[in-house]
Amino acid sequence: MLKTKITLFLSFISFVTFAQTARVKGIILDENNQPVENVNVTFQDRNAQSNANGFYILTIPSNVKSNLKFSHLSLKAAVITLELKPNEDYEFNIVLKSTAEQLGEVVINNNRNKRVEGVTTISPKAVRLIPGANAGVENILKTLPGVNANNELSTQYAVRGGNYDENLVYVNEIEVYRPFLVRSGQQEGLSFTNSDLVQNIDFAAGGFQAKYGDKLSSVLDITYRRPSKFGATLEASFLGGSISMDNVSKNQKWSAITGVRYRDNSLLVNSQQTETNFRPRFADVQSYVTFTPNTKWQFGFLGNISQNKYDYQPLTRQTNFGTVNEPIALLVNYEGREKDRYNTFFGAVKSIYNLNENTNFKFILSTYHTIEQEYFDILADYRLGEVNSNLGDENFGEVEYSRGVGSQLTHARNDLDALIVNAEVKGNHKKNETQIDWGFKYTRESIRDRIREWEVVDSAGFSLNNPILDVPVNEQPYTSYTGPLVPYSNVRAINYTDINRFSGYAQWNRRSKWGDHEIFTNIGVRGHQWQVSGDAINGKSQMTISPRAQFAIKPSWKRDVLFRISGGMYHQPPFYRELRDANGVVQPNVKAQSSVHFVIGSDYSFKMWRRPFKLVSEAYYKSMTDVNSYTLDNVRIRYQANNNAEAYAQGLDLRVNGEFVPGTESWLSFGYLKTEENIDNRGFIARPTDQRLKFGVLFQDYVPNLPALKMYLNLVYNTGLPGGSPSYADPYQYQLRLRDYRRADAGFSYVFTDRARAKEKGNWLNNFRELALGLEIFNLFDNQNAITNTWVRDVYTKSQYGVPNYLTSRVFSVKLNVKL
Repeated sequence: MLKTKITLFLSFISFVTFAQTARVKGIILDENNQPVENVNVTFQDRNAQSNANGFYILTIPSNVKSNLKFSHLSLKAAVITLELKPNEDYEFNIVLKSTAEQLGEVVINNNRNKRVEGVTTISPKAVRLIPGANAGVENILKTLPGVNANNELSTQYAVRGGNYDENLVYVNEIEVYRPFLVRSGQQEGLSFTNSDLVQNIDFAAGGFQAKYGDKLSSVLDITYRRPSKFGATLEASFLGGSISMDNVSKNQKWSAITGVRYRDNSLLVNSQQTETNFRPRFADVQSYVTFTPNTKWQFGFLGNISQNKYDYQPLTRQTNFGTVNEPIALLVNYEGREKDRYNTFFGAVKSIYNLNENTNFKFILSTYHTIEQEYFDILADYRLGEVNSNLGDENFGEVEYSRGVGSQLTHARNDLDALIVNAEVKGNHKKNETQIDWGFKYTRESIRDRIREWEVVDSAGFSLNNPILDVPVNEQPYTSYTGPLVPYSNVRAINYTDINRFSGYAQWNRRSKWGDHEIFTNIGVRGHQWQVSGDAINGKSQMTISPRAQFAIKPSWKRDVLFRISGGMYHQPPFYRELRDANGVVQPNVKAQSSVHFVIGSDYSFKMWRRPFKLVSEAYYKSMTDVNSYTLDNVRIRYQANNNAEAYAQGLDLRVNGEFVPGTESWLSFGYLKTEENIDNRGFIARPTDQRLKFGVLFQDYVPNLPALKMYLNLVYNTGLPGGSPSYADPYQYQLRLRDYRRADAGFSYVFTDRARAKEKGNWLNNFRELALGLEIFNLFDNQNAITNTWVRDVYTKSQYGVPNYLTSRVFSVKLNVKL
């Protein structure tokens, strides 16, 4: 027995020794001694890519002559030969010469893995440059097919018929969360993702692999960069600013990037029709620190502290609507204020152990803590009247006759304290063209929630009762009312809720050949077990199993075409928001929503005008059961929490991206979607996210004779969503849609200097890697987009009028970008 153990031990030692590796790293420069991004560094089947600082790092076998190839779309390729000792760190810096003059970066990712997995890769530089009222990663996502959003103040998005809670977001493989109590886009402020720190952005809209978590709609997978030298960036505009700093130790073992952001949305919200004393302020500090003691271990820490302050004091509002022949206006005078706070604290530690060149393990521990309060008392006195439409009249445009008067008093004292802890271990094993991934995760969610909110409506001279309560009909002022006086809405609850979750996955990947055709296969399965408990809460243990698969083939044709099929079972075990019903009460036995995905797609890479382009197309169908039906109010979701529906979603997504203008990447996208639900077997009706048609354009251009002057256009058109219905309206009796959403944001920037332009010696601009000053125009065509309706009553006919709540109008801003 002892002899066997010794033999196994010696075999293990010899295996590890044989598989020892070394690491080569360095900085890639161009002829102007400027860092070059997106250079592919390859050795056999291993590859790496230089980041924005030109830094690359690649692990190669030791004691073996290795031919490293450096290649770039616009630079001449180079090959070097190295033979390194075990565990050696070798620094090699190289200068690549250009084959042609380039006007800017082109980011058309040809990474085979992303292509066969149906993952869209987005350029971090485009994220920083493309204008938007809430610029960032989500701003770019909204131009993609299948991704819909009708609120420029919000970072939330819906994907292929899902809602805002059905999207996974990872930063460095660590799941991140959004606040619980946010109910409108103007309360959100900053996205978790700091665009200044991003190195890579991957997005999958459906049919994704088992290694990703348990959500129904999409995955956003973001990687923060590891700096190779000191650097700093500064961005400032009328909406706020950001500063980031890169630091690295002399031996390259320690690195850190830190970003500080501040945002003030006053410029945008003051363009709305409600006059306010309003200054929404948002700030956060975020840092990513890495330590690499040797080729075996790597440690990282990601931390974030965020504070959102929302102080809102409405004063007056006038909204004109109706028709040309019968114009109507709503005039409102307000008293009171709203004071909200959203403070979040996030920290995560991640370590990677490379056992050998084919096997590594990852250990992740993260904690998310949010403390939120939502306090408001607002009294709104309104008058609904007819507008003078006589052009020659001295009172033209004024309200002369009142159809209805009333008031509305809203009150809330909502507090929430949530703590979420995750512990996860993951493994990755490669052998030839086969790869096995697995992972196991434990999650503990502890939520302390107090809800106190009510609304009283006094319309047309009498108080409106809650229409779903069994109280006498109020016929005032014609008949005296003798029933009880009750609020129009009243939600009161205290929930102390704990949720324990265990989840895991395993998946198998293989590349192979079928004749001359390349084949990619992925088969995986996820499992998830959870139980809800707490004060007076005793839920039962539940479990789901989710098998998934992907298959792709690249025919050996002259044309560069790839075909994909993916799908499987997708479950979404309920998060806290999905457990809480319309009355604020937690329903512990809500089941996981279940969906069967089927996605078929193709990628076609081609050249047009001697420049690279790609056409990506996907058709999809999702069948959903145990659906947790909900209503949307701005960005707040109210669930029924009873799994009382079934649904489906089907559609087609198309996107063409490439160099429409030489040296820049642009794209056009189109999406068709139809999603319906059947609630309590009453028949299928449109879901709240039934966005039938979507067009998106992201376009970059420059002046040919002055390439430093650049233009960026972000254009989105979405057909109207079902919504804006009165409170307690039966969706089967109310299927009208909001108006179409039309939005165009434009940016004009003059780049004084950047990496793509040669610099004269002694020029003061040599102190900057980038320096640009620009003008941004939000809502270029000043379209009136509405997110909800305010409902008021006519005193005589008692009919209700839906008054649109318009979003932002045209706004101008100046923006400065500096990179050292």
